[in-house]
Amino acid sequence: MKAWGKTLDPSGSSGIRFLGDPSLAFTKALDLSFDGASIFGGDRSKRYALLIEDGAVKEAHVESDNTGLNVSAADKVL
Repeated sequence: MKAWGKTLDPSGSSGIRFLGDPSLAFTKALDLSFDGASIFGGDRSKRYALLIEDGAVKEAHVESDNTGLNVSAADKVL
């Protein structure tokens, strides 16, 4: 995530925070994980983007197929 953030927002001025969740703790708390054992070897995060303002989730963009880019891509969210 750090490298992705540096590439997409090198100056850090966009206001976008790039966060990882390697243990899936946050993802599971939001019920946004799925059983990907047959493909990925274990639980995985659904593909999603959250719009958060002042610490509150204002919008959740969750891919219905778990991995696509139909609603969670930056051009759909911003």
